[in-house]
Amino acid sequence: MPSLDTSSLFRPFTVRSLELRNRIVMAPMTRLFSPEGVPGPASADYYRRRAEGRAGLILSEGTVIDRPASRNDSGIPFFHGDAALQGWKKVIDAVHHTGGRMGPQIWHTGATRYINNWEPGAPVESPSGLNAPGEARGVAMTEEDIADTVAAFAKAAADAKRLGFDTVEIHGAHGYLIDQFFWAGTNRRTDRYGGSTIKERSRFAGEIVGAVREAVGPDFPIIMRVSQWKQQDFSVRLAETPAEMETWLLPLVEAGVDVLHVSQRRFWEPEFPEIDGENGLNGAGWAKKVTGAATIAVGSVGLDSDVTASAFVGKGSTTASLDRLIDRMDRDEFDLIAVGRALLSDPDWAAKIENGDYGTLKGFDAAVLAELI
Repeated sequence: MPSLDTSSLFRPFTVRSLELRNRIVMAPMTRLFSPEGVPGPASADYYRRRAEGRAGLILSEGTVIDRPASRNDSGIPFFHGDAALQGWKKVIDAVHHTGGRMGPQIWHTGATRYINNWEPGAPVESPSGLNAPGEARGVAMTEEDIADTVAAFAKAAADAKRLGFDTVEIHGAHGYLIDQFFWAGTNRRTDRYGGSTIKERSRFAGEIVGAVREAVGPDFPIIMRVSQWKQQDFSVRLAETPAEMETWLLPLVEAGVDVLHVSQRRFWEPEFPEIDGENGLNGAGWAKKVTGAATIAVGSVGLDSDVTASAFVGKGSTTASLDRLIDRMDRDEFDLIAVGRALLSDPDWAAKIENGDYGTLKGFDAAVLAELI
């Protein structure tokens, strides 16, 4: 591959108390290696290796809040309870020992839960008892359930700060619980948590953000992941125009979100091409424009196929689309870029890109999913 000027990827970045050495973020990726919800030494080593490989910020795999049925697989780690939190303390200490920065991604998987026998009696919960439009699953949350869930998100964020993490990310994307409130197809509520507009359906998320901000104080940065697409339907769009995106995202920023992590299938694709053309702003670019917040872009970085085409199967190139990334970083379309599968196979991906050592990059291979390398 010809030499590229990648200096825009390796500028420092600061938001509130978080200081990063570069603009590369390790994207959250579910790994299912936490028996009984507790991350062990292998998890600590796994994240430490990415810090040694010079990822600027590491975001953990999704970790669940203290709520019944909040995970959809028994290998997903908790972010509550003494044993799990002690495990996460060892993770962040290992990352800090190498000079890295890290935040846990906290989530509730809502009605996507599909395994029932390891949490007997725990009802699947969602805004309206739906996993997708017309697909009934579980029960609709009561206002008491909602209040308890808001409190559980705040408690997890407070624990993240107490353990020494540098930030926290709230997962509000991909058809999980918070996103099921955003989505008109799964939020059919007639109370104050429903409504005909995305702004009305964002109330639940706004309350979570406000509670998290109160729990962590004014200096601790809050990231929130959002997406137009859902795992239940890749074609769904929550916001059809920039104005609608503003009514969705700006209240979340005003409630306390510092960084919007905007997930899309391919980071180089324009969000609203009818407005600014085929080379127009992507989702993170538009989110930055309409809210003024910092943003993280993500979507098939360093791969030759997108997240929905190959998901976690097959192989991918490690330099594909890098020139398009540099172009967008050079013009500050977004502030940070999250890298997923390329970092699964190659913990040193960021360092190799910085050094121009493209020849030793390891392409993504699904075989790496069988262990924490």
